[in-house]
Amino acid sequence: MSDRPDTQAVKSYLLTLQDRICEALRDTDGGADFREDLWERPEGGGGRTRVMQDGMLFEQGGINFSHVRGEALPAAASASRPELAGRSYEAMGVSLVVHPQNPYVPSSHLNVRFFLAEHPEDDPVWWFGGGFDLTPYYGFEEDAVHWHRNARDACAPFGEDLYPRYKRWCDDYFFLPHRNEPRGIGGIFFDDFDQGGFANSFAFTRSVGDHYLSGYLPIVERRWAHVYGERERDFQCYRRGRYVEFNLVCDRGTLFGLQSGGRTESILVSLPPEVSWRYDFTPEPGSPEAELHERFLAPRDWLTESA
Repeated sequence: MSDRPDTQAVKSYLLTLQDRICEALRDTDGGADFREDLWERPEGGGGRTRVMQDGMLFEQGGINFSHVRGEALPAAASASRPELAGRSYEAMGVSLVVHPQNPYVPSSHLNVRFFLAEHPEDDPVWWFGGGFDLTPYYGFEEDAVHWHRNARDACAPFGEDLYPRYKRWCDDYFFLPHRNEPRGIGGIFFDDFDQGGFANSFAFTRSVGDHYLSGYLPIVERRWAHVYGERERDFQCYRRGRYVEFNLVCDRGTLFGLQSGGRTESILVSLPPEVSWRYDFTPEPGSPEAELHERFLAPRDWLTESA
């Protein structure tokens, strides 16, 4: 690459992004604050983990900043990029998962990250990655359209092709092959992004990070007071089981964190606090639970259909 990445600018943005999101979620919840843990990694680097639990609206929210360094990549990172073997690396990012109390409020996930691999005899190799996705327990078309419209707006200044491309990538990535179903209604997902050089790539990544709150908070505000009972709560816990399965079986970020010696508590804070599994469960035909499976847990072009 001809333009050397400004790692300090990336780190400064990520720390500020974590601060802004924590403040917004705390203000929205109105009943809980974040516990903060600063941690160091023996192999190099560390992070800042913030966790909200048992709030008025959010049962658990984990917002992590990490910046790790090492002399050799873990297997999860080098398996698909053998040319990176033997390079030192650093990786930094903000990753969050929010699990709400109310089953009518969806869980949400955001990740924005930067990766740099270096060797004394070669140019540095770097890229950005990330995205956000939404996991509803009860489906609302209004919410799905808003979420995807916001994702399109995040991508629009950087090329009309980005949203449809990264929407498809998100649908493909957040998919449980052993269940043959998506985790939720998707959003956008990108990786290995260095398009247009460092300045453009960094600007696009900032746009994705900055659009998380404008996508999620309006949905929370619409649904948080929706009345629910034991049935809805049971279904929420059942669907959370799929979330756990994806994160532990499929997610590359979880594997990278564990294999690189990251802080286990910070990595697994993405898992919901209450979850259940049922053997061979099938929702009752015509029920709202069945509607989630039939209408929302399938890739759809939300924006074209809504138009």
